[in-house]
Amino acid sequence: MNYDAALDRAINRLHDEGRYRTFIDIERRQGHFPNAIWTRPDGTEAEITVWCGNDYLGMGQHPEVLAAMHEALEATGAGSGGTRNISGTTVYHRRLEAELADLHGKEAALVFTSAYIANDATLSVLRQIFPGLIIYSDALNHASMIEGVRRGGGEKRIFRHNDVAHLRELLAKDDPAAPKLIAFESIYSMDGDFGPIAAICDLAEEFGALTYLDEVHAVGMYGPRGAGVAERDGQAGRIDIVNGTLAKAYGVFGGYIAATAKMVDAVRSYAPGFIFTTSLPPAIAAGAAASVRILKEAQELRDAQQLQARILKMRLKALGLPIVDHGSHIVPVHVGDPIHCKMLSDMLLEHHGIYVQPINFPTVPRGTERLRFTPSPVHDAGSIDRLVKAMDTLWRQCALNRAEGVA
Repeated sequence: MNYDAALDRAINRLHDEGRYRTFIDIERRQGHFPNAIWTRPDGTEAEITVWCGNDYLGMGQHPEVLAAMHEALEATGAGSGGTRNISGTTVYHRRLEAELADLHGKEAALVFTSAYIANDATLSVLRQIFPGLIIYSDALNHASMIEGVRRGGGEKRIFRHNDVAHLRELLAKDDPAAPKLIAFESIYSMDGDFGPIAAICDLAEEFGALTYLDEVHAVGMYGPRGAGVAERDGQAGRIDIVNGTLAKAYGVFGGYIAATAKMVDAVRSYAPGFIFTTSLPPAIAAGAAASVRILKEAQELRDAQQLQARILKMRLKALGLPIVDHGSHIVPVHVGDPIHCKMLSDMLLEHHGIYVQPINFPTVPRGTERLRFTPSPVHDAGSIDRLVKAMDTLWRQCALNRAEGVA
């Protein structure tokens, strides 16, 4: 086989479909986010505004978070030096897990190197713990959840996105005695819509199923202490396993699950993705713990972020741009074509100093390509104004359709 030719064909296919992804070389500068420095391919530099980051609240530059990381770095050095079972558990990891368990009102928490790994490792091992487990998974669940369910083997059922009636049909068809788990998300990040948490918990109770909720895009952002949408809606106590990240609203790195002490003990004891992975560096764990602690009492940041999102949506709607608005902090603008989507992204960056990545297949279905904006409390009125004017100019220049919305 000509391996080089096969590689060329695979990469050219992405180019032909308009969904080849390129890295944008940016340098965040502490104290100046969301402004950053973009290094162009020719080596020249330009100041830009980042509009597609997941550091939703700017916690990646919070002085108390940085101070905690500096303290741990000076105290322990760079890395943890091992897996959690072999020299990689420190006081910083324990403190972080205690903060997370307290955040979600659970007995215990377990930290992973990412929320992707936390989802994959946990969902893939649950069938070893509960033989014969049937997993019911929302059709739009994140790739990490899909992969975890797939790797675990056994029976699975896919219910239509947020369709509680369809979920009920599937549950009713299966053996009432079989162990069951419903896996879903609180916020689906590409459209910014919410999962029907209470209704799904009702079904879980009716059919004797466990609940597994991915709160990755909600932790830090919703609820009186930032525990997520389940906390906001008064449903947190009905969730058996919650998954979250430390790399979005908390601005640091890593992922976790929170559950009963027995559940966490079983996962940590059986999941290869946890057992055989070097633990987070202590400095990362210290910074994440500080961020979680701070955001438990920082409602003003959550309020400011929600206000910025509402302002941006209102202004884009006023221009007739086709935004998807489900009331969350995420602002997707529908484009519907991968080539146009990439072109708009490039023009925003090169001509307006606005950085937003195109979202194409397979992240979203073909024909639903979009630009996904994530306003934060540190995006001021001037940066919003520049973004809105740039979008208006480019939409007119590229003769794209305007609409009241495509939600």
